[in-house]
Amino acid sequence: MSDTPFGFGLPPEEPEDGDEGKKKDQQSGGGQGPANPFGFGGLPGAGGLGGPGADNPLAAMFGSLNPTDLGAAFQQLGQMLSYEGGPVNWDMAKQIARQTVAQGAQDGSKDASVGPAERKAVEEAVRLADLWLDDATSLPSGSGSAVAWSRAEWVEATLPAWQELVDPVAERVGAAMGDVLPEEMQAMAGPLIGMMRSMGGAMFGTQIGQAVGVLAGEVVGSTDIGLPLGPAGKAALLPANVEAFGKDLGVPQEEVRLYLALREAAHQRLFAHVPWLRSHLFGAVDGYARGIKVDTAKLEDVVGQFDPENPEQLQDALQQGMFQPEDTPEQKAALARLETALALVEGWVDAVVHAAAKPRLGSADALRETLRRRRATGGPAEQTFATLIGLELRPRRLRDASRLWASLTDARGVEGRDGLWAHPDMLPTATDLDDPDGFVHREQLDFSELDKMLGEAANGSAGEGDGGKGDDTE
Repeated sequence: MSDTPFGFGLPPEEPEDGDEGKKKDQQSGGGQGPANPFGFGGLPGAGGLGGPGADNPLAAMFGSLNPTDLGAAFQQLGQMLSYEGGPVNWDMAKQIARQTVAQGAQDGSKDASVGPAERKAVEEAVRLADLWLDDATSLPSGSGSAVAWSRAEWVEATLPAWQELVDPVAERVGAAMGDVLPEEMQAMAGPLIGMMRSMGGAMFGTQIGQAVGVLAGEVVGSTDIGLPLGPAGKAALLPANVEAFGKDLGVPQEEVRLYLALREAAHQRLFAHVPWLRSHLFGAVDGYARGIKVDTAKLEDVVGQFDPENPEQLQDALQQGMFQPEDTPEQKAALARLETALALVEGWVDAVVHAAAKPRLGSADALRETLRRRRATGGPAEQTFATLIGLELRPRRLRDASRLWASLTDARGVEGRDGLWAHPDMLPTATDLDDPDGFVHREQLDFSELDKMLGEAANGSAGEGDGGKGDDTE
């Protein structure tokens, strides 16, 4: 579980030294987003992302503007209040994500269009990666094409998947915000409720746009969080981020690109040829979102005491534990289901890529450990996923899953290992990840007994005169 569930904590790019860090960041003009995830510092006329007044959106809009800027500020406010879409203002999310990308990544690098040479290098790396993976997995290629994206192109390509992931959470929270008024008052307060929901959609859109924009400066492909964020069948790499990833590793850039292409292509194979997997993962997110509860007493108190001249009061309350998961067996099961499935995906990719790269790349071990450490220390993808959805993978699960898939390869071969993806009920559970060797040997015994029973039943049917054998198999 994330310490700041359901997307109401600080984005991962925030300074870690509290108010002092925030003050320094504002004074220097640095940072990728406002200290308050519900701030509107990223809006036009509001001082830019993380700019002055980001903590107080109305003050930023009206208190520190030149008279010539007031028109733009009022227009932006009107757009927020007139929004009538879903629980998240995705137009705003896209706009802020693009603005964040345009400002540059945390390492100071700027986004740029991908040139022909970079596109060719990515295409060749993915093509070679697919050839190597043919020896490591029975799943055929899932990459119909290989693409090289700029950071802005990554934002455009992945926003539909973010919408599918985040909308269930935002929908649940938005419904709770509208239910805080007594039923007899809701009819009279229709415009107020509508305004609250419009503002809520803007708040979510602001936060998601900032997080996705920052993430675009750090991801290396379309599957960094173990989910298929891009279009199906497109193996994607971001050349600028691949270069930044390998900058201080002491590994040739070609090997870094190829290893990351192996990971991207392996993910593509899994999601292309396990048709139930994507809906299984996204359905688990939706199931988890349904278990969100809102402290309505706290929300009612905030709404009752709301001071229009102190708008940050509501934003502060939203950060202080108002949204919590239900502590029910159903919610725990949904959490375990999602975390285990994601760990199994990442573990399978880790094991398969290592098998393909180890005999061919001298840097395979170093690159594998670098990526594992990146996840174990809360890499950018994992942190952003926790910020937006309220979940994060436990690194221990990833290592256990990788060891389990490696053990299955030794015990059953590549086809026997990959055959477990035929149905979700065949996959290991969270308990099995605690004892991967036990799962391998236990399942082997069960399968052999099942084969024996099926063989005896088939022989009994073939020799109809031998009724005794048929009775023995009951």
